[in-house]
Amino acid sequence: MENLTVLGTGVLGSQIIFQAAYSGKNVVAYDISQEILDKLPARWEQLKPSYLNDLKDATPEKLDAAVSRIRASADLADAVKDADLVIEAVPERLDIKQSTWEKVSAVAPEKTIFATNSSTLLPSAIAPFTDRPEKFLAMHFANQVWIFNTCEVMGHPGTDPKVFDAAAEFAEQIGMVPIHIHKEQPGYVLNSLLVPFLEAAAKLWMREIASIEDVDKTWRISTGSPMGPFQIYDIVGMMTPYMLNKDSDDPEMKAFADKIKSDFIDKGYLGTSTGRGFYTYG
Repeated sequence: MENLTVLGTGVLGSQIIFQAAYSGKNVVAYDISQEILDKLPARWEQLKPSYLNDLKDATPEKLDAAVSRIRASADLADAVKDADLVIEAVPERLDIKQSTWEKVSAVAPEKTIFATNSSTLLPSAIAPFTDRPEKFLAMHFANQVWIFNTCEVMGHPGTDPKVFDAAAEFAEQIGMVPIHIHKEQPGYVLNSLLVPFLEAAAKLWMREIASIEDVDKTWRISTGSPMGPFQIYDIVGMMTPYMLNKDSDDPEMKAFADKIKSDFIDKGYLGTSTGRGFYTYG
């Protein structure tokens, strides 16, 4: 599969686009307006220094070549017309994902495999809204894909095993380590481990048990981990924990979401992508 289309150019969508192009794939970046797409060149310039710093084989020439393999389109039919694989990275709401795949199904070629990058939703909840459930599955990427390079591949009971294998092979071709998930699991592997950890940190902060810095320091020193939970929140970005918790049945986590919105999102502090979240970044 040489031709990829990514639906959604937010933090993770743009990373998938750039990583696939860096690995030699032809990539179409789709979003709902040209105004959004016009911001992509600046996003590529933000990513380039990270690749040069974190990857031994990165060079300015290779990064420029990656950009040359990316085409942007706000026309859905145009964006998917040659796609071997479509990866959807739209907001983490089931209704948005379902309606997106209904629209894609109406215009995508028969050959195209469909994948959602959802971090919490199950493929079986979305597959019926496509015209090819046997070619539908999840490919979940971790944030900062060029260094935290796992891709959790999870089908649903109706996914064709050959499609599953093709998706896992594609992930490997773009520098990912494919994680084969054998049964549907909310949160996959990564978030089944990560979400309870981050929630515990949020509650320590909301209860004023310890400062953000001391919570992170405790985790780093005691476990040898390179990052604490609030540093991870900054990498994930503020929108994800807000969307996951704004309607939570847990009053503490709902209050955490409200505080994220008022203290960070409303001020434009979205995490490392904007240079400021729980911490300020140079």
